[in-house]
Amino acid sequence: MLWFKKRNKEKKLRRLLLYFLGLLLAVSVALPTYIQSSFLNEFVSLKMVSLFFIIANTITVITILFFPRLIKQFTNYFLAKIVLIIYMVSLLSLTLTTNIAVALISIILFVISSNLIWINMDIMLENFSTNARTGRIRTTYFTFMNLGWILAPNLSAYLIKIGGYILPFLIAASLVIPFFAIFLYAGKKFKDKINYKKEKIIKSFIRMWKNKNLRSIFFVALLLQIFYSSAVVYIPIYLHHDLGISWSILGIIFSIMLLPFIIFEIPAGIIADKYIGEKEILFVGIFILAVSLFLFFYIKTPIIWLWALALFLSRVGASLIEAMRETYFFKIVDVEDLSFINFFRTTGPLGYIIGPALAILVISFLPLPYIFLILAILMLSGFFFVASLKDTK
Repeated sequence: MLWFKKRNKEKKLRRLLLYFLGLLLAVSVALPTYIQSSFLNEFVSLKMVSLFFIIANTITVITILFFPRLIKQFTNYFLAKIVLIIYMVSLLSLTLTTNIAVALISIILFVISSNLIWINMDIMLENFSTNARTGRIRTTYFTFMNLGWILAPNLSAYLIKIGGYILPFLIAASLVIPFFAIFLYAGKKFKDKINYKKEKIIKSFIRMWKNKNLRSIFFVALLLQIFYSSAVVYIPIYLHHDLGISWSILGIIFSIMLLPFIIFEIPAGIIADKYIGEKEILFVGIFILAVSLFLFFYIKTPIIWLWALALFLSRVGASLIEAMRETYFFKIVDVEDLSFINFFRTTGPLGYIIGPALAILVISFLPLPYIFLILAILMLSGFFFVASLKDTK
């Protein structure tokens, strides 16, 4: 009994450390993420920005699919260190270049490495999780991460104001130093102790596709990531370049809009664990997100409070979907199923392929706001996927 309590205490301490590392990493990733599209738009047209994100994320998907083989061969802990180094180099190169080719290669490396390091973190956290507490553990982890995303937009806007686009990239790179130091210091706690299942990519995909619950939650996650791609790439461009809202105001608005990720995710996780399960909360989240996207389309003027309200509402819906996406998936998948986790995380870059591809098609014939109308209609398909899920309660 004493051994069991000691083991649980050790797991809790390791989770707390991962929560803090998630916060540091989130600030570092978020600082460049919200400005990368506007940064590229300084060099190339909006269509070219969209095309670039399609290329970058296509490479990322391919990399993720082969990532399990590398983890099995070199271990998750070792690869996490390599990915962190690549991530830091990509950011530092962005601070030193005015050459568009180097900037594009650097952002490709940033996109790939920032996706891979979250997979490394997923695997480490799942090592210290139990199904009965998955909702609380995952949503607490995401709350720490989202706190980083809340801090970043305002900070990023301030840094651009005083030092241009270079300064956010530099600060993001510097945050890797304390992350790496803690990671090395606590290395023994995070080293692999799992016998991962060895399976070919196609066989794993077929096995996942045949599982109705895995297939449906995959598409729910994909819809959310398509929304995120529009939120990160096109909302800043639309509000700043088209409507003329300054970065100093946008920084405040973006920080306010992200508050739902702090307010709602942990309560949603507890409710899903103890009371009603995930499906009902997913239905509510999808409805709210679809309504907010319709509002994005219909608001044509730079009324600050109205945009702040619409953006806040969108993140209420997104936070509920995100919390239940994580809770549901990690309740039905164990850490040994490395291929499933990697397939699930391809939804991030796939969202950044489908979103910009859809945007290129839309803006070729229609004004930019029509992207939000198309996305609102697309989000409604989420009801079908949620309805097909078998609830965990």
